[in-house]
Amino acid sequence: MEYVLTTQNLCKMYGRYTAVNHLSMHVPKGSIYGFVGKNGAGKTTLIRVISGLQPPTSGSYQLYGIPHHRPAILQARRRMGAVVESPALYHTLTAQENLEIQCRILGLPSSHTIPQLLEQVGLHHTGRKKVHHFSLGMRQRLGIAMALVGSPDFLVLDEPVNGLDPQGIVEIRELILKLNRECQITVLISSHILDELSRLATHYGFLDQGSILQEVTAEEVEAACRPCTHLEVSDAAALARVLDRMELNYCILSQHEAEIYAHPPVTELVVALAQEQCHVSSLHQRNESLESYFIRLLGGDKA
Repeated sequence: MEYVLTTQNLCKMYGRYTAVNHLSMHVPKGSIYGFVGKNGAGKTTLIRVISGLQPPTSGSYQLYGIPHHRPAILQARRRMGAVVESPALYHTLTAQENLEIQCRILGLPSSHTIPQLLEQVGLHHTGRKKVHHFSLGMRQRLGIAMALVGSPDFLVLDEPVNGLDPQGIVEIRELILKLNRECQITVLISSHILDELSRLATHYGFLDQGSILQEVTAEEVEAACRPCTHLEVSDAAALARVLDRMELNYCILSQHEAEIYAHPPVTELVVALAQEQCHVSSLHQRNESLESYFIRLLGGDKA
């Protein structure tokens, strides 16, 4: 398999604090790689390192097979676009003017590429509208357009839907899928919004305390996700007693909600709960979510 990015025992320390801890990962060419971890797990630090914004403390990484310590890495990095944390935009300028400046910074002609970029991210109708009048979703799309200047085939996005409303999230999702499927751009997405990430990713890297816990494909996650039954009850403590007697694996979410990691015999469960003076107000069955899978990977209730 061909990889766009690989890291080997990569470490990044700030004084005595280890942000990235012997991290090894593999981003396949053509994939949408979901980089999953809690806040503070090291996602943004890794992105800053591979983008060349900060040097690694130890270990190594490769872009397109070129080790980071070789001079050719500068040329390889030109094939990479990134939006790290919030997009860096000139808010008193238009979208086109922002892209013109980015082209000049990279030493590229701008006359033919800018209209195409604006069309690509859905900002071709903004005209003379200044960026400070843009919605947050429009700014995110402009940030992605800035990262696409120079026609990279590897795009790195750090929390691209953070803070967006539902419409903005859908727009960014559709844009990412379009760039991946129609333009053959490999995408690395850092996110802790797992429900949205599950709609995009073809591969996952699960991160905790600066280290990769597991790398897996979306198909493997789907196959490994356990059946799950979500219940809303009048008394979660009574539910827990019943589930313990039935020897079922479960997680109490609140005083009135729980998830059972199985599809239990419903009649038997409801009768047992009634004997505990516990009433069921809602019950539905589904497969385990990506969020539940990640929490289980971290150690369940201990996470």
